[in-house]
Amino acid sequence: MARRGTPSVALVTQTFWPQGDFVSAADGMPSLPRVQLPHPVAGSGVEAMTRVANDVADEIIAYLRGDA
Repeated sequence: MARRGTPSVALVTQTFWPQGDFVSAADGMPSLPRVQLPHPVAGSGVEAMTRVANDVADEIIAYLRGDA
């Protein structure tokens, strides 16, 4: 989507952040916006997922609007 000009943000857990650096650079998009999530997110339950979403929502929206 980002290659087609659609505003995009990658959501990457802190454990995989270094791999995100590698993949984005290898794919020719080192400046693709990324937001760091705590690890693990999967299987953490609805309450934890809601907290994470609330914590990062403003940052994601800012990137998508081009304000970040």
